[in-house]
Amino acid sequence: MFILLWLLTTVHGGSLSRLKILEVERKLKYLRRHSLKTIKSEDGDVIDCIAINKQPAFDHPALKNHKIQMAPTHLTAGSRTSRNGKNANESLSVTSQVWQKSGKCGKGTIPVRRIRKRELLKAHSIEEYGRKKPSFSHHQHAELNKNLDSFVQLKNHSKAILFTVGYRYLGGKADLRVCNPFVEKDDEYSITQVALLTGPYNDFESVQSGWAVNPSVYGDRQTRLFVYWTADGSKKSGCFDLTCPGFIQTSNEIALGAAIHPISIPADLPYVITIYIFKDPYTNNWWVQYGEKTYIGYWPPELFKTILYNAQSVEWGGEVYSTSIGQTPHTATQMGNGQFASVLEFSSAITRMRIHDNSEFLKIPELVYDYSDEYNCYDVWYMSDYIDDPQFYYGGPGRNPKCP
Repeated sequence: MFILLWLLTTVHGGSLSRLKILEVERKLKYLRRHSLKTIKSEDGDVIDCIAINKQPAFDHPALKNHKIQMAPTHLTAGSRTSRNGKNANESLSVTSQVWQKSGKCGKGTIPVRRIRKRELLKAHSIEEYGRKKPSFSHHQHAELNKNLDSFVQLKNHSKAILFTVGYRYLGGKADLRVCNPFVEKDDEYSITQVALLTGPYNDFESVQSGWAVNPSVYGDRQTRLFVYWTADGSKKSGCFDLTCPGFIQTSNEIALGAAIHPISIPADLPYVITIYIFKDPYTNNWWVQYGEKTYIGYWPPELFKTILYNAQSVEWGGEVYSTSIGQTPHTATQMGNGQFASVLEFSSAITRMRIHDNSEFLKIPELVYDYSDEYNCYDVWYMSDYIDDPQFYYGGPGRNPKCP
């Protein structure tokens, strides 16, 4: 025990306090649930199969008596053919999760990626572990006056997105090309996602899902599947995956936070994940669908005040977090695959963007805006002319001669 404590207290040049070690131990004890089966993945992850009713969500005070909904209550719009889009089941080359090669979790259980001590030791704050840093990341959609230059620069966040605003949205969907961007520092991240938002720009509610390279949460730089939620602009609520009470997982096939394989290579075969976030009109649960058939789980309405009815905005695109955003030197953390959007054949793409309103079918969004916080660092290109299904290109290298 003495040797273990000595090793821990010498991490990062002896700056680790005994208090933080105790906080880490308490957090690990909370996060780890009794495992009915353990799967060791070839990429180093450990997957615990835990009883579905023992997951962290039910530690939330509002969910103590929650009854799990195992599937949506009706046939979702995502499984139907849109009048103005291709069949929803037509998809590109799909991906899988690395751990799935090593085993399966049985019915009545869910696969949970085991969070390790070394990941928590890297966290700036144990209390805020798994939560995004707060920012005004709603881009003032509610105050959009058709002057996109009026958007405020986000503190420590840089987005390159396509968004639509104004309707009462019940869902958003897209194919996200899977990349593995370079992330310069351990406390930075690069994500690509589908997000639905509502509320004032400095206190918004949001549900999000996509892929991420996030060393501060996952402990490495692999590309991983994630879900995220917040009820207050990430000031005090919300988190990635199951790192806090909130999201209720129902699938025994998908592990949140697990690595995705294979990764797309520029000018080669594009590998994608299909993400569809939608509201169940009968229960008000916000569901996450992975691919065309797998329901990962849902956020119950008890977590929210306004988005439980509908969302005001749908976003598709990339986000980089770094304390060097807007600074010189700028972070070299990439977005997408690190190529600018103007290099169409080689850049990152999001395709089959869809929205769900009160109609029966998913629709191609008609009124959309493309926007970048830092065009010289990460840019955007929305292609809709002369093609049946619009495509959105985004990304960039971060630091470069035009973004020093």
